Amino acid sequence: MRGVLFLSLVLAAAQVQAGAPALLYEPARVTLPEPAREFRGAWVPTVNNIAWPSKKGLSTAEQKAELVEFLDRAAALGLNAIILQVRPACDAFYASRLEPWSEYLTGTMGRAPEPFYDPLAFAVEEAHKRGLELHAWFNPFRALHASAKSPVAANHISRTRPELVRRYGSQLWLDPGEPEARAHTLAVVLDVVRRYDIDGVHFDDYFYPYPERDASGRVLEFPDESSWARFGARTGLSRADWRRQNVNMFIEEVYRGIKAVKPWVKFGVSPVGIWRSGEPKGVRGLDSYSGLFADARAWLQNGWVDYLAPQLYWRIGAREQSFPVLLHWWVEQNSRGRHLWPGLYTAKVNESWPVDELLDQIRLVRRASGATGHIHYHLRRLMGHTNALADVLRTNLYKQPALVPPLKRPSRVGPLRPDVGVAVTGTKVRVLLRPVQGDPVATWLWVVQTRSAGEWRTQIFPGSLRAVTLDGPMPDVIGVRQVDRFLNSSPVVSYRLKAVPGALPKPARLERGHGAELLRRGN
Repeated sequence: MRGVLFLSLVLAAAQVQAGAPALLYEPARVTLPEPAREFRGAWVPTVNNIAWPSKKGLSTAEQKAELVEFLDRAAALGLNAIILQVRPACDAFYASRLEPWSEYLTGTMGRAPEPFYDPLAFAVEEAHKRGLELHAWFNPFRALHASAKSPVAANHISRTRPELVRRYGSQLWLDPGEPEARAHTLAVVLDVVRRYDIDGVHFDDYFYPYPERDASGRVLEFPDESSWARFGARTGLSRADWRRQNVNMFIEEVYRGIKAVKPWVKFGVSPVGIWRSGEPKGVRGLDSYSGLFADARAWLQNGWVDYLAPQLYWRIGAREQSFPVLLHWWVEQNSRGRHLWPGLYTAKVNESWPVDELLDQIRLVRRASGATGHIHYHLRRLMGHTNALADVLRTNLYKQPALVPPLKRPSRVGPLRPDVGVAVTGTKVRVLLRPVQGDPVATWLWVVQTRSAGEWRTQIFPGSLRAVTLDGPMPDVIGVRQVDRFLNSSPVVSYRLKAVPGALPKPARLERGHGAELLRRGN
C-alpha cells in the first residue's frame, strides 16, 4: 500500500506548474454508501432460434455480431447477468465430446460453425469484458425438440444410447428413471463447469415433460414402464413419488458436483411458478409437483440450489395466479435463505401487457424480504431503439448499477484490501487498480464510487482492468472495492480531494512500490 499511496500523492502534484496550487487525492477514511445488490438477469433462449442466433445458418461473423449486440444492450440497460441456453435438447452450443453441435447454429446437427469458433467460450469472454455474469442454461432431459429438422447426428444419444430415450408426443426425452440417463446429463454439466469460466449453471422448468394429449384429447402417459419395472416398483413408492425422487436425486447430485469442481459457480433452477395447485389457497393451474414431477420447494428447503427463479408469468391482478400472492408464497418457503430471483414475463409487454405491469412487478420483488433479484424472459424483447420498457429500466429502475448478491452459504474469506492509486492530469482522474492476491477468483469486479456536488455515483468495472479513467466532474471523494467470484467485497480504499498551495517536490521516489510498477508498464 505505501508505494501506491505515495503515487497517488505525487502524481497529481507532478502535473501542475511550479508555484500553482496542486490538486491531489490523499488517503482518507470516508463512509461510502453500500453498492446496490440485485440480480438483474435475462434469458437468451436458443432453441428454435427464439432469441439467438436469429436464424439457422448465419455465418460465424453474423452470429458473433448478434451476440455482441445482445451483450452490449444488457450492459447498457444495467443488467448484470445473462442466462444463455447452451443445451436445448442433448445438443451443444459449444465444442463437446459428449453431444453433437446444435442444429440451431448451422442448420445441421453435428456440424460445427465455419470458420470455427466456440460460441460458449466467446460468450463468456465477451460477457466478462462487460462485467456481466454468464450462466450456462441446460435443458436436462429433453433429447430432441419438435422443431428439429435436420438428420439426427450419429453421436446423438438417441443413436448411441437409444435404451435411455423415450418418445413422448412430438419429442424425444431422456428417461429420468434411468440412472445412466441422469449420469449422462450430470457428466455434460460438469464437463462445461470444468472447461469454461462460467458463473452459473441453470436449469429451466422441464424435467419430466409437460403433459401432451393424443388425437382424442386423452393425456398421454410418459412411457417409463421399463425403468419403473427395474428401479421403481421395488421402492414401495407410488409411481409419481418415484419420479419426483429421481429428479430430487439428480438435482442434489448436480449441486454437489458443481461445488466440488468450482464452489463459486452458482446453481439455479427456474421451475413452473406454481408448486402445487391450491398452494397457496386459491391458486390454480399446471404445477411443477404433479405436472412435471419436480418438487422445487424441496430443492429450496434442502439447500440444493444457490437460487430459485420460479416463473411468475402472470399479472398482478390475475385471479388464480396472482403475481404478488405467488411471490410471497415462495418467499415463505425459503427457510434456508437461498436467493429467490423470480422470472418475469417480459415478452408480454410487447404483446398485451402495459409497461407499468412489469415495472410494478419489479417494485414488488424489491419490497419482498428474501427476494433479491429477477430475470427477464427474454433479452430479445428488450432490444430495439424504440423500446419503452427498456428506456424506463435504463433511466429509472436500473439507473444505478448493482452487484449480484453474494452466495447465501459459507464461502471463503473475502478479498483483501487492494492497492489503489489516483492520478490527476488536468481535469482527468485516473484510478490505478491492483489486486493484492494473484488468485483470479479473488478479482472479479471493481466497484468505484465517487462523490461530486454531494451526489454519489457507483460504477462497476471488470476485474481484469488495471486502470480506469473517470468521466464527469472531478469528484471530491473516490472509493474502491474489489469483488471476488463469490461476490464477497473487500474493505474500501478511499481518497479525498485536497488543494495544496504551491508546488510540491518532484516525485523522486516514484520508482518505489506497486504504483510505480503500474506506471512503468504504461497502465
